[in-house]
Amino acid sequence: MTANVPGYLLSQLEASARQPVWIADNDQLAHYCQQWAELPLIALDTEFMRVDTFYPIPGLIQVADDHACYLIDPLSVTQMAPFAALLADTRILKVLHASSEDLELFRHHYGVVPEPLLDTQVAAAFAGWGFSMGLQRIVEKALQISLGKGHTRSDWLQRPLSEEQIHYAALDVAYLPAIAWQLKAELEQLGRYDWALDECHLLSASSRDSDPQGTHYYQRFTQLNISSPVKLAGVRDLTAWREQACRKRNLCRPLVLKNEALLKVIEAWPTSLAALDALGVLRRQNLKQDGQCILAILANAERSAEQAPPAPIHLPLHVYHSQTLKRLKAIGRDVAKQEQIMPELLIRRRDLEKLINSKDAQGRHHLPETLQGWRKALIGDRLLAAVATPENTQTQTQENAC
Repeated sequence: MTANVPGYLLSQLEASARQPVWIADNDQLAHYCQQWAELPLIALDTEFMRVDTFYPIPGLIQVADDHACYLIDPLSVTQMAPFAALLADTRILKVLHASSEDLELFRHHYGVVPEPLLDTQVAAAFAGWGFSMGLQRIVEKALQISLGKGHTRSDWLQRPLSEEQIHYAALDVAYLPAIAWQLKAELEQLGRYDWALDECHLLSASSRDSDPQGTHYYQRFTQLNISSPVKLAGVRDLTAWREQACRKRNLCRPLVLKNEALLKVIEAWPTSLAALDALGVLRRQNLKQDGQCILAILANAERSAEQAPPAPIHLPLHVYHSQTLKRLKAIGRDVAKQEQIMPELLIRRRDLEKLINSKDAQGRHHLPETLQGWRKALIGDRLLAAVATPENTQTQTQENAC
């Protein structure tokens, strides 16, 4: 692919990365946010630290337009409201690459997720460039420029940042506007631009904390086959307590209670601090701080199960559904071939499993959110019809065909 960006502009973008505008006070940020609000598109990226904290700690926020790069210092700027308003301004397209952690940072620290969003990794997949491409590959494919290696292991909370850190941070956004315009033109020609925006909206939605109390976290333990409602309530309530503790203390889950430790506690069901300590899964500090609370959750599990019966954990698909899963995958491959789109982008196994598991009390299946939107007309309705066909009917049809 030949870049559609003039050589002089590429040189200008490279120069902007070598001399980015440093924004370190409230007045500067307000000024540039007002300037960016007049543009149709800006590119964004973040550098952060997340070693043992539950939430990422912002160290740097990068912004780029068609001509310059800007580095916002969140350790110096104290009034981020103009920036939050910019993120929420739906007149401006926000371009990011592999944005999931950036979106989480924006949501937690500034209370907003960028809308509308164009993730270049997602857009590149719709354009047929490649699936789950890294930034280096996208820049090289679109512009024939090699970025070199970045500084993903840097300490972005140190001050001052090194010149090398600053340069690489700016390079993360310098070329994104040019790439976004190129991708937008290709996707519009293919009739897929709205698909890409729809997919990016799903990505934004998934970054929101939909379970702040942690009451549904236990359903992630899909290998845990528990029939006892009391034990299941214990798992639910213990994981919910951990999620709330992690958020309140801003500590990663293993520093509060590891998954392995949590499951051992549920299996042993201790009734005293001595029995809990004997399991050897809690550090002395955690035992002292949280031991009594853990025991109280287990002691209350029977009442909790009665007052709020826990929903079952969806286990991996039973072998009974293997033929249905194969049929749905085959439909996906056929449609992907017809539409000349990557199968990995069109359907995902977890979405098919959700569809198969979605049968309600009336025996009807329902499309999960991730098979609606642009996928619904393309493949969702067809999958919904296929999953409604009983296994024995499908087998009989195949036998009759033989």
